[in-house]
Parts: sequence; C-alpha cells; structure tokens
Amino acid sequence: MPPTRAVAPFARGPVLAIAAVVAVAQAVAGFRGTSYWFDEVYMLAIGRHHLDWGSADQPPLTPLLAALMDAIAPGSIPALRLPAVLATAGAVVVAALVARELGGDRRAQVLTAGAQATALWTTLAGHWLTPYVLEPVQWLLLCWLLLRWIRVRDDRLLLALGAVAGIAAQTKFQVLLLAAVLLAAVAVCGPRELLRRPMLWAGAGIGALIAAPTLVWQAVNGWPQLQMSSVVAAEADALYGGRTGVALTLVICAGVAGTALLLYGLWVLLRAEEMRPYRFLAVTFLVLYALFVVAPGRPYYLGGLYGVIVAAGALDLQRRREAGRTRLRWAAWPAYALSAAVAGGLLVFTATTITSTSNDMGEAIARRAAAAYHALPADARGRTALVGDSYIVAAYLDGYSVRYDLPQAYSGNRGYGWFPPPPEEQTDALFVGRDPAALRPFFSDVRLVVDEGPDQKVWLCTGRTEPWERLWPQLRTLTVG
Repeated sequence: MPPTRAVAPFARGPVLAIAAVVAVAQAVAGFRGTSYWFDEVYMLAIGRHHLDWGSADQPPLTPLLAALMDAIAPGSIPALRLPAVLATAGAVVVAALVARELGGDRRAQVLTAGAQATALWTTLAGHWLTPYVLEPVQWLLLCWLLLRWIRVRDDRLLLALGAVAGIAAQTKFQVLLLAAVLLAAVAVCGPRELLRRPMLWAGAGIGALIAAPTLVWQAVNGWPQLQMSSVVAAEADALYGGRTGVALTLVICAGVAGTALLLYGLWVLLRAEEMRPYRFLAVTFLVLYALFVVAPGRPYYLGGLYGVIVAAGALDLQRRREAGRTRLRWAAWPAYALSAAVAGGLLVFTATTITSTSNDMGEAIARRAAAAYHALPADARGRTALVGDSYIVAAYLDGYSVRYDLPQAYSGNRGYGWFPPPPEEQTDALFVGRDPAALRPFFSDVRLVVDEGPDQKVWLCTGRTEPWERLWPQLRTLTVG
C-alpha cells in the first residue's frame, strides 16, 4: 500500500463562512412568502398522500423528507425547505474537502468553495426541496470518499461509498449511471487496484440493498421510470433549445468562475502528468456530458460534478502560483466578484419573479377549484372526485388543500397516474384544466363551470359509466400537456 500523502489543513474558517452565506441567502430567498415551487409541492403531495417505496418518476427519499418536515411544522414552507438549504450549503463544504483530497491548499479550497457557492442552477434552485437540489451534495460525497480512498487506501471508505450511493439512488436514479461510468473510467484510466478490492463490491452490495426497495417498486409497476427518458428528452428539446441548448447550459450552469475553472480543470486532468491518477474524473464528466447532450438531459444533471473538476483547476492554479508561473492572479478575485454578483442577481430573480409567478399560478388553480367545489350541493361533494389535468395541477390542489378546504386530488399524469384511483363511491369528477378530453368517454355529461381563460377552466363530469379501476389505467400518461 502506498504511503499516505499529507494534505493541507482544511480551510475551515473561510469555507464555513462561504457555506453560511449560501445558507442565509437561500434561506432568505426560500423562506419569504407563502408560495410553493411546483416540483416541491409535488414532493409534498406524494409525501402527504402517497408515500411508498417509489412512484412513477421519483424515488421516495425527497417525498419522505417533505412528509417529515410537514409533520414537524404542518403547512410551513420554511420548514419544508430547510433540508434543501442545508444540502446546498453542505455541497460547498464537501467541494472544498474534494479540493483538499486532491492536494489543494487553503486558497484552492476557498476557490473551489466559491465556485460551488455561485454555480447558477444551485443558486437558482438551492432552496426548493426537490431531488435535483439534494443530488449535488450526494455526488460530491461519493467523489470525496473515492478520492480519500485513493489517498489513504482505507477500505472502510468503500463501504461508506456504497451506502451513500444507495441513499442517492433513493433520491434520483442518475447516480446509478454515475457509478457505472465511474467504474468504467477507473477500468480504463486507473487506479485499477480499486476494482480488485473486495470491500468495493461489499460496498456495492450495501448500496444495492439500500436501493432495492425502490427498484422492486419500479419492477412491480412496469418500470415507469424507464419511460421517463423519452419524456425528459422531449421536454429538454422544447425548454432548452434542443441539444445545442442543453450542451451549452450543462457547462454554463457552473457559474462564471465555475465555468472557467471547469474547462481549465478538464484540460488539466487530461493533460497534466501529475494528475494522471485522477484522469478518470475527467473521463467520467465527459462521458456523462456526451450522454446528457445526446439523450438530451436537463441542465442540472452534471451539477454534482462541477465541484470535483473545478477543484482540479484550482489545484493547478495553486501549483502554478507555487512555481511562480501564474500571470493571472489579478483576475481571480474580480472573476469571483462577478460570479457572486451574477449568482446574487439570479437568486433575487428567483425569490421575486419566479417564486411570485409560481405562487400566482398555484393559488389561482386552487382558488378556481375551491370556488367550483364549494358551489356544489353538500351531498354532491362527497361523491365528486377532484381531478387535475396534470401532476402540476393536482400537486397544487393538494398543496393548498388545507388553505382552501379541498379534498385529496387525483390525476392520470406522472406519479399520480400510478397512485390509487378515486374511490368507487365518487361517481362524479371535478376536472381542473384546459380540456377533459380523456374523461369524456367515461361520463354521460361534461359541462364547463368555471371559465377564466384557455388554461383556467373547471369542468363538472357526472354520470360515470365505467368503474375507476377499469378506466384509470387508460388515463395514465407521463407527458405533461
């Protein structure tokens, strides 16, 4: 076993200060107002009404956290978002620890922490309790454990690595792809000794045991998650300008300073001889980048690897500085000031414009549904199911159900389509959405009861002609709209 390489002291003070600033900024942005982001209200709805080992498009960990926070502080948005804020701030600390394991001094650790803190998608979404906000700190933990093993060769770290991977799989399934590509990259680039360690495969077994319940749920329910790949690809084409847009945003989401160090770190890992033991990191990043562009994926899919590659770039700047070869010292802090300014502006935009728009939409959906529902005779309400035309509509109805005294919502879309259908005694349906075309064949009468615009309608469907159990599978769809 090679001797343990010494590392610089952890830059605890400045790194924790950066993490604290991130936590406070995300808390201020996330704790204001009374609005849910649609993805997080979806997690809350699953946690409140449908908590299981899985759902059509989500593993169970984030809905579980949402349910726990809602049980501790019912209806509290600040409490709901606390795990997301802590995960976002924690990613800053773990990114700095990655830089330390690579050999980075205090300055390199601070540069890495600063880049992680000002990454654009992290800044934009860092206070929403969603799987894609929890994922980066998990990927960074995996890479930190792996890099620490390379340095100290303590095989107990491989058991911990497996456990973290299993927990990450209960958050988002992309970690399974990360693990596969990492192992392939190590097989090609080294250190191949890792693959000969029994504890690695024991750790993999631990990860598989932790992930098994949600994978079994997927298998029993026909693997709906596999069908999501084509849905995500279609949405990415529409939302981000196709593959070109995804290719660009997968990089620039690292932020101003992060993008510069990301590109430089990739070059260093591929070219510098002293970085050969870590070349598998660049290969992993590039392979995943290519896969997510071709698929295509979402701009945030590589957010958990930014800090790792940035750390390599920061380390090389340190070596150039120590050798007296750097000529760009004057540019570092202005670049970080610009990066912080851009991130801060984006966070303000999120907390005002995006959150306000989301709040207006969710409130309007619930208000329209409540007006129609409470206008029904008392005896009719008990036999009327509340149905949303998409998982977003249904989640908002569930999220604001206490405020507007609404019953549990149903939908055939996304995870809702795999949840149990309405009870059979509910012979009617109050449909909230543009057009109840999917329901029309199963009801003798469908009439418009609220009309406030093309996407702002409520319909009353009466005289159901088929049992819910029979018609429900026909309403299932993973596509929104």
